[in-house]
Amino acid sequence: MPRFTRRAFLARSTALAAAAAVSPVIVTRANASPGAGELAMVAVQPNPRGSFEKLYLLKGDPLSGPITTILAEDGAVEPARSLPEGSRRVLRLMHFNDMHNHMTDLDGKRGDTHRMAQMVQLVKQAKAQAGDDEIVLLLSGGDDHTGSVFDELMGWTPDDFVADAGYRAASAAGVDLAVLGNHEFDRGAAQLKIGLDRDAAFPVLSANVNASAHIARDVDYTPAAVAEVKGLRIGFIGLTTAIDTRVGMESDPTLAVASPVESAANLYKAVEAVSDVVVILSHCGYGRGMHQSGKAGTARLIGEGDFDIADAIGPMASKPVVLIGGHSHTELNTDGIDADNMVAGLLLTQAKANGQFLGDIVMSVAPGQGRDQWFSNVSLHPIKRRDDRLKPEDEKFAAAEQDGDYDAEFEAQVMAPMIAALDAKLSEVIAEVAADTLVSTPRTLADRYVGEVAIGNLMNDTLVKRSASFPGGAVDFSLFNATGLAKGIHKGPLTFREWFDVMPYADVIDVATLTGAQIRDMLTSNAKRILRPEEVAGTDLSEFVSRGFLHFSSGIRYRIALGGSAAEAQAVGITLNGQPVEEVLETPFTMAFNSYISLGAFGETWNGKPIGGGVAGDIPSFDVRALPWNHTGLVYRNELIAALREIGTISDQTGITLDGRLTLT
Repeated sequence: MPRFTRRAFLARSTALAAAAAVSPVIVTRANASPGAGELAMVAVQPNPRGSFEKLYLLKGDPLSGPITTILAEDGAVEPARSLPEGSRRVLRLMHFNDMHNHMTDLDGKRGDTHRMAQMVQLVKQAKAQAGDDEIVLLLSGGDDHTGSVFDELMGWTPDDFVADAGYRAASAAGVDLAVLGNHEFDRGAAQLKIGLDRDAAFPVLSANVNASAHIARDVDYTPAAVAEVKGLRIGFIGLTTAIDTRVGMESDPTLAVASPVESAANLYKAVEAVSDVVVILSHCGYGRGMHQSGKAGTARLIGEGDFDIADAIGPMASKPVVLIGGHSHTELNTDGIDADNMVAGLLLTQAKANGQFLGDIVMSVAPGQGRDQWFSNVSLHPIKRRDDRLKPEDEKFAAAEQDGDYDAEFEAQVMAPMIAALDAKLSEVIAEVAADTLVSTPRTLADRYVGEVAIGNLMNDTLVKRSASFPGGAVDFSLFNATGLAKGIHKGPLTFREWFDVMPYADVIDVATLTGAQIRDMLTSNAKRILRPEEVAGTDLSEFVSRGFLHFSSGIRYRIALGGSAAEAQAVGITLNGQPVEEVLETPFTMAFNSYISLGAFGETWNGKPIGGGVAGDIPSFDVRALPWNHTGLVYRNELIAALREIGTISDQTGITLDGRLTLT
């Protein structure tokens, strides 16, 4: 967890107080190019399938300090209060977050689950039933990329690009606005820009992403926006997590993510000045510092999260404000507003992830009456999962998706063409699996955090063999993180789609040179990250345990002596390519990393910060970022698929093994 000195704390407090004291003014001038402390308000066309009547992007640098001036373009009509005294509008914010390209989940046994099409139907119904004073919007809380087979349509180069499936589907669904999430950058900002240009019919926001070599603030995204619908002015601020975004990549070395708290504080009063209600789209995570919720089976590093943002904005706010969250995959307010989710006067909401829920916030707003006379309620609409194996008499049948539960026109016109584009690639058989006893999904999920895991052995050993074809030559060892192993495989034909589900995250291969002593230190850090026997009973092993536990190729063999606590756990009996580590402490070795780990593993801390993730004590992690790196540019998944094609039949003879490379005492 980041530490703040007293000096830094006082500087932060002074900056927030200065922002709170700002009384922004609106001025008009012919040249609306903003300077420090200014935002230019620029009218743009909203998504034609959305609900905005007018839309203004607020362009400028929120990192330069508190915004004191909003510049309206000469001749433009800025958003001005138009509702008569005492009138009300019902603002209904329907939202999802962390869709991760799960618009349609393809399943040959259960049948396809039409997640986005179910949401489209719910939004259409809400709009059809809306009264004259009711406004219905659809918003994305970020991470619209990475996690399903639709990722492959994005490609890795301009020539590979077919479609930005997430943004194309969201545009057709009528999304009005989205925030940039950390996974938007997984394939690089250059590839993201292609998707923004070709497939995003709505603006994307982030006040704190900056300095990318490929996407530009005020061109490809903006810090904030203001929309008008039925006379109501709605302000929006976008914030991106500073913990998990892939900065430091060779393809975009200047990409940075500033403090979301300071960025929001600098912007808030200016956005509020031209709004009746403010919506913060925060892809920063529920909680603050180390927090346990959502996809982390144990506490996860959030850093500056939604609690911090609320604490900063609450004292400034004089109008209704809600925060629509994302990133931590947290299910909030399932049964109505939870008092714990009202922080400093802000309502915090989130709709879990992967299209499992559509969030619904209903606000009654009386413009001009501040925060005293508004009220809200929230709910989550469950998105049904398909299972064509169920019969009408089955008790689970009613809760499963049926044909009438989704918008068939959306599925046919938007999703079906993208599925067709995927079919040839995804249905390709890349290998045969002789037996799945050790590599099935249940076995993989049961083993990945507690010890040796067969599918990790297969991946790491296969990559070491494959490395003979790398431009830099063969590597000695390979590693992969436990949270990257999402599923197992089953006996019979192995398709591209099924292997994609095993490792759904976008990683490239980075090769580091380490001494035997450094590998010993890595293994000792890894020993402290394992899910200990006393923790297993209280942990859902199907969920992420985000503490960065690693699996290694067969050339690394060791034993974890658990001791009485994580702090006491040690890696002992280490051999590297058959030699005791004590004999090769100064010998250099090469190791292939997936880029998630080589960049420091972000919230899973291979970056010098305390391990966290539920590990007791303030145990510093091994910092891999300072190692000497060869950034190969090779795509991890593609290299494994190429190797599996050559293997042909996956069996105990060709890589499925539990060989005792890791044991516990």
